[in-house]
Amino acid sequence: MVFSSAIFLFAFLPAVFILSRLCRDLRAQNALLAAASIVFYAFGQLRYVPLFLLSVCINYLAGRLLLSVRRRKAVLALAVVLDLGILAVFKYTDFVLENLGLLLHTSIPLPGILLPIGISFFTFQGMSYVIDTYRDPANGTRDFLKLLLYISFFPQLIAGPIVKYHDVADQIDGRRCTLEETAQGVRRFIRGLAKKILVADTVGYLADLVFGDCLHGVYGAPDTRVLWLGVVCYTLQIYYDFSGYSDMAIGLGHMFGFRFRENFLFPYGAASIRDFWRRWHVSLSSWFKEYLYIPLGGNRRGKARTALHKLLVFLCTGIWHGANWTFVLWGLGHGLLASLEDWGVIPAEKLRKSGAGRLVCRLYTLLAVALLFAVFRADSLRDAAALFSALFSPRVTTAGSLLLARFCTPAFLLVFVLAVLLAGDLVPRLRARLWPAGFEAARPAWQVCASLGSLLLLILSVLCLAKGGFHPFIYFQF
Repeated sequence: MVFSSAIFLFAFLPAVFILSRLCRDLRAQNALLAAASIVFYAFGQLRYVPLFLLSVCINYLAGRLLLSVRRRKAVLALAVVLDLGILAVFKYTDFVLENLGLLLHTSIPLPGILLPIGISFFTFQGMSYVIDTYRDPANGTRDFLKLLLYISFFPQLIAGPIVKYHDVADQIDGRRCTLEETAQGVRRFIRGLAKKILVADTVGYLADLVFGDCLHGVYGAPDTRVLWLGVVCYTLQIYYDFSGYSDMAIGLGHMFGFRFRENFLFPYGAASIRDFWRRWHVSLSSWFKEYLYIPLGGNRRGKARTALHKLLVFLCTGIWHGANWTFVLWGLGHGLLASLEDWGVIPAEKLRKSGAGRLVCRLYTLLAVALLFAVFRADSLRDAAALFSALFSPRVTTAGSLLLARFCTPAFLLVFVLAVLLAGDLVPRLRARLWPAGFEAARPAWQVCASLGSLLLLILSVLCLAKGGFHPFIYFQF
């Protein structure tokens, strides 16, 4: 079940919302939300519900032991090994065996293990709970229901944002669902739905064509113009797809009385790779910073060690995303650029002090991010190499001109231009300059316009869904 499906929008969500409001007792409401979340997960992959519950039980038992036993390091190590072991078996077994076979020049039968939905996200949430409980027992809980709700809560179960237990513990113990907050959550959810359906799926169709048929020669030699357009479209697609999902998760949280931290802070407005990762998938970058980068020593052991730590963290970030060498190369590319910025080889910090320099930095960052996302999207390193060769070997073909004429319709161009304009931080900067803080909340007319705009976006999104225009969320595969 996905947020943009009819069964979720018109059956599951209304039923769970109404029942939760009818529950006067908070513990009963928590039990209802936990049960509904398990049903939500089972609807997508019933076979892996026992695995999911096993993961929750492992982290719960580890947390209980950390509250009572003396050999706490051993408990922590065992829990982390079990969590990472489950993740490795289900996500990387085929990848390891395939590459081992290539290395040994032999054929090793692959088990073909189906990837459990959301395993990277709920595994990292469970690990963060155990690690935080080890650091401070006050972060733990003896109540299994509370931990189950924390890990399984359906808004962020499948694709984040990654939430820490101590950030929502007070909300699990006591929360209020006001009418104003519910309305805010509904508007945020609709905004995310529109990002996904109206923008990400529109530009994603062309991106899929470019990284599929065009790159593989179905239309003859690849046209450089089409390939560059495909790279830009995928850069937009992955942002609007994932930030749209995060908006929906945050909006759903508001509807049920939970407040999740922001996961995207206009990353395409960044002026360096380091700045980009302060804005992109904030919950993941914060997780790696807190639980890997800082324990390794962070930036406290000299520039050389700092660069090594960053490369290791970004390598793990790439591996976390999937079992493919393209993800590894993508992560190392970001780590290398971030390290070069630290060393001053790429003088992003100095250039950002002037207006022209800041523009150069933003262009460099956008180009680097887009090209690395092209590697990320490629099916293999061979495809990535072929793509880069074609991108930088200008070629104009008749087939390419026909494709551009076919797909660059007025509707597509309108969505594409709006997507480009809204992807950066232009709108919030204009809003901050033109309107004082709190303007929206203080003006009833603004609230009415916001509600009408949300209603229009919802109608357009539902119409697109009715025409069969839905594509799965990108981050479901991670």
